Amino acid sequence: HVQLVESGGGSVQPGGSLRLSCVASQFKVSHYCMGWFRQTPGKEREEVASRNSLGKIVVTDSVKGRFTLSVADAEDALYLHMDSLQPEDTAMYYCAARFGYSVCTGPIGIELYNLWGRGTQVTVS
Repeated sequence: HVQLVESGGGSVQPGGSLRLSCVASQFKVSHYCMGWFRQTPGKEREEVASRNSLGKIVVTDSVKGRFTLSVADAEDALYLHMDSLQPEDTAMYYCAARFGYSVCTGPIGIELYNLWGRGTQVTVS
C-alpha cells in the first residue's frame, strides 16, 4: 500500500521548535520529488520546502533559515525541522510526493504532486 503518513505536529509557544516526520510506505523518498506544504482555513495550500531526486532542496523565503528539510532514505522518511516558530507558522502541514516519476529535476509546481499525506497540525501561540 503506497502512502505517506505525517507526524510530529503539536502546540508550541513562539520561539519553540518541532520536527515533522513523513514516513513513506512501499517507495524510497530519495527517488522522487518530495515536498512539505501548509494550509490554513480559507487560504490556498502553499509550499514550504521541497527536494528533488538529485538532492536539490528549495526552502520558501518566509521560513528560510528556520526550517530545514532532510531525508533518511534507509527509513523511507522525510523530515521538516522547524525552529523559531512564530504564530504565522500555524497551519496544517502536509507531506507530498510526485510518485511514479523517479527522475524528477524540480522544483515542480504543486499541481504535479500526486500523493499526499493527511496532514499534521502545528499551532504556535
